[in-house]
Amino acid sequence: MLGVHFAITGEQERALLAADDADDSDRVGELLEELEESWDDDRLKVDTDKAWDAIHRCLGGGTLDPDGGDYPLSHAVLGGRHLHDDYYVVHLTAAETRDVAAALQSVDQTWLRSRFEAIDLTDYDGAHDDEDFTYTWDGFVDVRDFYQRAAAAGRAVLFTAT
Repeated sequence: MLGVHFAITGEQERALLAADDADDSDRVGELLEELEESWDDDRLKVDTDKAWDAIHRCLGGGTLDPDGGDYPLSHAVLGGRHLHDDYYVVHLTAAETRDVAAALQSVDQTWLRSRFEAIDLTDYDGAHDDEDFTYTWDGFVDVRDFYQRAAAAGRAVLFTAT
């Protein structure tokens, strides 16, 4: 699955949350499709390709458990409100976005590398070697920069992996 973070507008956030409150996964999927097709601000979007998996594991306790790890780092990828049953559509409020942005600033390459080395490999599909870490670190830096821009814009964040 390929991951993407979007810094969504208040209107987009309200529509997605209303669809989730109505337990309408089909509508959430439609809204997500509309969002992806009409997105035009690359500053408020970041593609993490497959690096999102290792990034979450590093920040979230070593596994893909959305509840793993400690807030706010655990919310950079899979932590947050899940809006779809069949794939990842994860919502963070603007306040959570600010918390995550601040916490990510303290993560350096040495810390992330130690967490990368501790990933639970039982269900990890990555190579888990130096090249895989470099790929993960590069994706992490992009995510960290994205969160700074999203927080500065006062936006909520939506992470998707489909």
